[in-house]
Amino acid sequence: MASITRPIGELDLHLFGEGTHRRLWELLGAQPLSVDESGSVRSVRFGVWAPNAERVEVVGDWNDWKPEPLSRFDTTSGIWTTVAPSALDGHRFKYVVTGADGRAVTKADPMARQAEVPPSDASVVAMGDVHDWADDEWMQTRGSTRSGATTLRIYELQLGSWRRGVETWDGLATAIGEHVERLGFTHVELMPIAEHPFGGSWGYQVSGYYAPTARFGDPEGFRRFVDVLHGRGIGVIVDWVPAHFPRDEWSLGRFDGTPLYEHPDPRRGEHPDWGTYVFDYGRNEVRNFLVANALYWLDQFHVDGLRVDAVASMLYLDYSRGAGQWSPNEFGGRDDLEALAFIREANSVVADEFPDALMSAEESTAWPGVTASIDDGGLGFTHKWNLGWMHDTLDYLTHDPVHRRHHHHELTFALLYAYDERFILPLSHDEVVHGKGSLLAKMAGDDWQRFAALRTLYAWHWSLPGALLFLMGCELATWVEWNADSGLPWHLLDHAPHRGVHDLVVALNRLSDRWPALWRRDTDPAGFQWLDADDADHSLYAFVRWGPDGDTAIVGIANFTPVPRPGYRVGLPWGGPWEIVLDTDDALWWGSGHRGEDRPGVTGTDDAWQSLGSSVLIDIGPMSRVWLAARSPG
Repeated sequence: MASITRPIGELDLHLFGEGTHRRLWELLGAQPLSVDESGSVRSVRFGVWAPNAERVEVVGDWNDWKPEPLSRFDTTSGIWTTVAPSALDGHRFKYVVTGADGRAVTKADPMARQAEVPPSDASVVAMGDVHDWADDEWMQTRGSTRSGATTLRIYELQLGSWRRGVETWDGLATAIGEHVERLGFTHVELMPIAEHPFGGSWGYQVSGYYAPTARFGDPEGFRRFVDVLHGRGIGVIVDWVPAHFPRDEWSLGRFDGTPLYEHPDPRRGEHPDWGTYVFDYGRNEVRNFLVANALYWLDQFHVDGLRVDAVASMLYLDYSRGAGQWSPNEFGGRDDLEALAFIREANSVVADEFPDALMSAEESTAWPGVTASIDDGGLGFTHKWNLGWMHDTLDYLTHDPVHRRHHHHELTFALLYAYDERFILPLSHDEVVHGKGSLLAKMAGDDWQRFAALRTLYAWHWSLPGALLFLMGCELATWVEWNADSGLPWHLLDHAPHRGVHDLVVALNRLSDRWPALWRRDTDPAGFQWLDADDADHSLYAFVRWGPDGDTAIVGIANFTPVPRPGYRVGLPWGGPWEIVLDTDDALWWGSGHRGEDRPGVTGTDDAWQSLGSSVLIDIGPMSRVWLAARSPG
């Protein structure tokens, strides 16, 4: 029998009390104390924070679910502990907490590293990370994404609805890995995989912050999932939800008979939109629970980043609240100062422990400095979702082409602030649910126009400054909006228009790899230049993306009407041969083939145009996007 968990020491208690214990998962929860020769757990220390409880007991498989008392570890920390010599790896358990209100309530372990498959809600004793990782090379080089030296193209996934019949971590790793590698995305982003009781929340109402959902297997299965994707050169980002949690009595809510994890003031501790509780960010132990949780996913599962959900709801005390429903901060303002301090602390600690990890914010307002450094007064995220860009772009495309001239600058507006933050441009689940329709269904016009507009949208998406995020299934050009209760309609790939969209996505990613001008200077305003941003009458746009050293360039022209535009003159950085690397109207993608297939390139002349020294006349097909690419002859 070998000891594998160290005793709780004074330093542990000190750090927990001040909210800075970075490995909280080694202090609380079910901690294996010893293992036998086979590696199986043979004794467990249980530890739980419940400072206001009158009594805490543990029940589980090893004691026939008969209460076994825990004792207060000391007089100040609020931690209760006991050792159960008969508890084994895989045993289910719960706490029976008799709270300050005198009620005895059966609770899941807030620090459980494994849980039962919902709707069952017991916690499970788990060993911790015993996986033999094979991703050393990936882990040593992944920092190039955070620095911007490599591109970031994210495929957003909801695991339960990606493909029916593939519902284990190992099966998902193989199938998703093959698909994403074939498409050419650099990362996947998983909608929340921490344990959650209600599948209809898509994981956004978390009950087990330290437990990967048991719907697909045990925690070791998720480690294998990440390892497999890393082996294919694919990063893994997970959605993290520190903004709120569900009210289920068996979970975190009123854990010791008092508001413990949630803020005691209902004007701050209850979320009106989602019927959930809001964390008490000013309480040291609660803040520690969350910050350590961020580190836990990065440390124990090798994930490459966290996407922080609903950041806007954390920033403002009056978020979704009317007059009299919120209380101002100590300075009389609407900023949630405690939440702000927590966000900055989380980002600072993550940057300290994992300087190569990504931290992106789903922040839907104009809060300044989301991705600015904390030293400069920012929030310290590496990226911010540009939801304004997504809304403006999709709104533009819902208009009949004849009316788009009146909405022309909905597509240019985002470029006015493109460099204020380090943005991710999302085409996410937010805009294809709750009756909003699929991306294809949003497009105006007949079926041909819809497919053409979708292809043009995707090429537009890939060519703008900013990392990109692309929802699963958008490569299929689905007719119906995403539904978490059903799998994606993979059969659509048997039909030419849908296959064309899929193959275009593959081509866009390959071109992005081939031509770094499409992304290498995403944070440099000099890397993007409008050539024509004001041709509202023809719904035409043209710009150039400059390569890292100005020796390569991509010139893009977009026609957002079903009317061909022959003989369009576009400026070029230099004359000579230019390759037509993309035409979304190509018959290869189910386009009209208006330009024909016998012109792989064009030749620029010395006729200055659009502030550049050369130009070329080119035919632009209906509802299409054309990219010209070249290396400087100099």
